[in-house]
Formats: sequence, structure tokens, C-alpha cells
Amino acid sequence: MHYSKVKPILLLLKTAIISFLLVSAAPGFAEKQNNKVAIAIHGGAGTILKSNMTPELEAAYHKKMKQALSAGYKLLKQGESSIKAIQATIMIMEDSELFNAGKGAVFTHHKTNELDASIMEGRHLNAGAIAGVTKVKNPITLAHAVMVKSNHVMLSGEKAETFAKKQSIEMVSPDYFYTERRWQQLLNVLKDDSDSTQLSEDEQQSVSQASPFMSVQRWPDDKKFGTVGAVALDVNGDLAAGTSTGGMTNKKFGRIGDSPIIGAGTYADNQSCAISATGHGEFFIRAAVAHDICARVLYKKIPLQQAADEVIMEKLVNMKAEGGIVGMSPKGEPVFSFNSAGMYRGYIDAEGNIHTAIYNQ
Repeated sequence: MHYSKVKPILLLLKTAIISFLLVSAAPGFAEKQNNKVAIAIHGGAGTILKSNMTPELEAAYHKKMKQALSAGYKLLKQGESSIKAIQATIMIMEDSELFNAGKGAVFTHHKTNELDASIMEGRHLNAGAIAGVTKVKNPITLAHAVMVKSNHVMLSGEKAETFAKKQSIEMVSPDYFYTERRWQQLLNVLKDDSDSTQLSEDEQQSVSQASPFMSVQRWPDDKKFGTVGAVALDVNGDLAAGTSTGGMTNKKFGRIGDSPIIGAGTYADNQSCAISATGHGEFFIRAAVAHDICARVLYKKIPLQQAADEVIMEKLVNMKAEGGIVGMSPKGEPVFSFNSAGMYRGYIDAEGNIHTAIYNQ
């Protein structure tokens, strides 16, 4: 073949090779090609004892956690963002009566259900949160809408629900959140609450005739706190964290805990870690738990597990506070730390295997 005919082909080949090399060298290309995806969750921490569990209930928790993890992991494997995976995962737990979030939310002192949630992404440190809503089916979706469609970080109460309607967030009647299990928990607490109004005859009878399935022996003790949360790393190397809760049983005066507080219950920074917390919110706010853990990783140059244990097992224990966290490192390493008898938790490893656990073993 004459060189004049071969030359254009060589030029095209050279151009293609150069283009490939330039793209390969572009920032983030190697990360996209090599970064693994990862996701981990918690479903609340507290006095969770095997002696208070039936085999059927324990199996139900494991099944729901695996379902939630699988939903988020599937999206991550498809190349979706960690933020999207976090929402999908938390929504499944919000839709379950097993957890104190969304459908399974506890009752306040005023016999209502008030929901809080927050979400944060680690690349730009953007975040959104909502507190005290009563008609939003999946609070994590509203927290995300606040993050991406408003100029604010946190909205609360009825005005937050007005914003939700404008964003076409799914709304429900407040009675959607009623569950017999949570109702019985409240009534039992109100019986011994010196600040409570006297129970009506029907309510007193309801307590005395509660079914065996609602007895304390068959459910973990979650009168104080319960939360769901997730952390994830996507193919772009972006971390994200989200948390959702119904708060504390019998909470009063519009109490808000750590779950919607950025830096306390939720935090994400690509430079250090992603954290979702669960525990006695008042202490987690005072200790700025989520941010403190990430700050220790960033400034002390220590592993995430060490940073988490310093805060959960030392700082909080010294404050006589109970709870835990799920964390994710920039390398996709899941971390758990809790000082309570148990914490619903799980993750998917590098081979795609699902691991779930409940007790402190």
C-alpha cells in the first residue's frame, strides 16, 4: 500500500491514542475506574438483648436490613450517586414498622408522630435537614429536597410540609404512622409519667389488654431512642450520609434530637469520612459526634475506627451517654462503634456479600 494512503490511517490512530491518554489522565478518571462502591447501615442502638427477641422477630430485622442494603448497593453498582443510594436504602427502613423512623415512628407526649431527617454529601459539604414534620411519608426525601432545591439547610414543622408539597414530596395523613406497637409503648410510659394527663378508661383498658406480641419481652427496649441511617461511597469517590428518626417516645415541647443536626447525627466529607449516628440525641448534639469523628480522622491522621471509638467508647461513655455510629472511609471501609447492648447494623463487602448483626458480640 502506498504511504500516502497509509498516512491518514496512522494519523487517525495516533489521534485516538492521544485522546484516550488525555481522558485517562483527566482528574477523577482513575477513581471512576478503580473505586469500589460500598454501603453500610444502622437501624438504631440501645438495650437490644437476645433474650427479648423471638426467632421470628430477629429474622424479620435481618431480612429488612438486607433488603435495604441491597437496594442501595444495586444503585451504586449501576453508577448512581451515593446520595441516591442513601435515599433508597433509608426509605425501605422508613417504610417498615420495625424501626423508629417513618411508618414505625414512636409517639410524642401529645400522642402524635413527629419526624426528623438529614442528608449530606461529602464532595461539596452540601446538606439538607427537616424536623418535626407529621405528614411526610419518607422524611429522607424531604431532607434531600431541602438540600438540592432550597437555599437553606434545615426546615421544620408545617412550613417544611408546605415546601414538601411544592416539591411534590409524597404526603400522608398523620394516622398513617399509627402502629399498635408504638401506641402501647406510649401508654405504658404515660402510666408512670407524673407530668402526663390521666389516661382515659379506654386507654387504660388498652394497656391492660395489650396482646402478648406487644409485651416488652418480645421487643427490644426502645423507649429512649431509635434511628435509621446509612453511609455510602459511590463510583466517583463521593461519600454521603443520611439519618431518619421518629425521636423519643413521650418526647415533649417539640423536642428535636441529633438526627437532623448536621455535625451531630449526620456528617460527610470526602476528605475524612461519612457518619450516621444513633443514640441519646441530647448528648450527641453536645458532643458534635458525627463531625468530631471526621475531624479526628482529618486532623489527627488516624484510622476511622480509632476515631469513632475515641468518641463513642471514651468521650460519650465519660458523659454517661449511650449510642453508636455507622461510618464509611474514603476507601469504602465500613466502621461500626457503639457502647450499648446492641445496634441493628449491616454492610455489603467488596465481593457483594451482605452482613447484618444486632447484638454486641
